[in-house]
Amino acid sequence: MPVWKWILLLILALFLALLMYGFASMPSMFMKGWGAWVLAVAASAAMLALYRVFAHWFEGAYPQDLPLKKLVPHLALGMGIGIVSIGLVAGVMMALGLYTVDSVNKVWKDLIDPFLMFLVVAVGEEVAFRGVLFRWIDERFGFWWALVASALIFGLIHITNDNATLWSSVAIAIEAGLLLGMAYKWSGNLWVPIGFHWTWNFVQGNIFGFAVSGNDSGASMIQATIEGPQWLTGGPFGAEASVISMVVCLGFTALLLKNYLSKK
Repeated sequence: MPVWKWILLLILALFLALLMYGFASMPSMFMKGWGAWVLAVAASAAMLALYRVFAHWFEGAYPQDLPLKKLVPHLALGMGIGIVSIGLVAGVMMALGLYTVDSVNKVWKDLIDPFLMFLVVAVGEEVAFRGVLFRWIDERFGFWWALVASALIFGLIHITNDNATLWSSVAIAIEAGLLLGMAYKWSGNLWVPIGFHWTWNFVQGNIFGFAVSGNDSGASMIQATIEGPQWLTGGPFGAEASVISMVVCLGFTALLLKNYLSKK
């Protein structure tokens, strides 16, 4: 296939994936409680099913990156990495006196909405940016092109978020774009990056009380005072614009990369 035609198909496939993500995110705007919870899970499952349909439509074969036998262990692994990584970020900030816990609130019921909302976000963005963008570039031009290009584009789309700056987009490209791409390539499936993306956002916003990619994520278990240089705290954009997050996530990226290269 000529490169120009491949690029057009990639753009179309990415557009369809993002459109699907947009529709899946709409129910939470109009419903609350158990109805919204059911719709969030259903929307996430529907996006994964439609991803398989779209991939078969464009490529003539079903993608191999949604193995059901690895759903539980690899989703749990990704979730664990997400929890540990953002926990390390908050811990370092606390040790440096940048993050001070004011109170711990019992808001368990209020956390269900954002927990499932971030599931929709994780599935939608990982299908679009790893399942479509990363995989297609990897298959056409190779792993390194896919890793760098998908990370840059992933960072760039966050420039439209509230409180975003050029720096925050660069930070997301480095810490999240590279780590999520590496997690996808290392595991060979979407479950690990979905799990990481899900808990990274949820724990960051609804446990530790940071803004998530510049946005207020609602109720938080911990009420904290976060003050200090923005290059360390992330400022109003949240911890994702912090150099601390970049260092922690680059550490996990390096570990996955080393493990991946050693198996080749």
